[in-house]
This record gives sequence, C-alpha cells and structure tokens, in this order.
Amino acid sequence: MPSPATILLVDDSRASRMLCASVMRSQRPDLNLLEAGNGEAALEILSTARPDLAVLDMNMPGISGLELAEKIRVSHPDITLALLTANVQEAIQRRAAGLGVRFFRKPIGEAVISDILQLLD
Repeated sequence: MPSPATILLVDDSRASRMLCASVMRSQRPDLNLLEAGNGEAALEILSTARPDLAVLDMNMPGISGLELAEKIRVSHPDITLALLTANVQEAIQRRAAGLGVRFFRKPIGEAVISDILQLLD
C-alpha cells in the first residue's frame, strides 16, 4: 500500500491555511499536511521534509510565492508546485506556467481543492 501523500501549504494567512487543510482532509483524510506562514519557513521545512506537492500563496511578506517556486525548482525539482492565489494578473500566470507551476484561483472551496489534489494522481 502506498504511503499517504504529503502536502506543504504555504500562506501568510493562518485562516487560509486552516481552511485549505480542512477541505483537503475532508477529501483525502490520509494526507500528511505541513504548514508554513511564509517562504522562509517553507524553505526551513524543505530542508528536512520532502512533500509530494507544495501549494503556495503568491503575495506573502518576504519571499513571494513565485520566488519560492523558483527556489524549490532548483533544490527540489521533483516536488509538484501549485500557486493558489487571488492575484490573477496575466503576467503572474505566465511566470507560473514558465516555472511549471499550476495556477489556481482563490477563493478556497471544494472544487478548487479537488483540482489541486488531482495533481497527486
């Protein structure tokens, strides 16, 4: 039996992380979830953990979601990356696509979380 998937949630909003985690667990109760409130904390987690998927917010203090994605691409190219953000600027979407990062629009809900979780399949 394969081990449960591990997801790293990175968002400076604790409420967004909690909502995202709750919806993810309702759809896949066996998930291992790791949480970081900013890019620096995410990089610290990634120094010891190897998630299957990282879900990143775009606008965070310090390192933005796309800057974090660039760093993860270099250090952990095997991690699937998703950008979950309310920032829908076309330039952001193009940059994400160029990094191989899947783009998802907030608000967080059952449908968008289902789409994100399909990246694990």
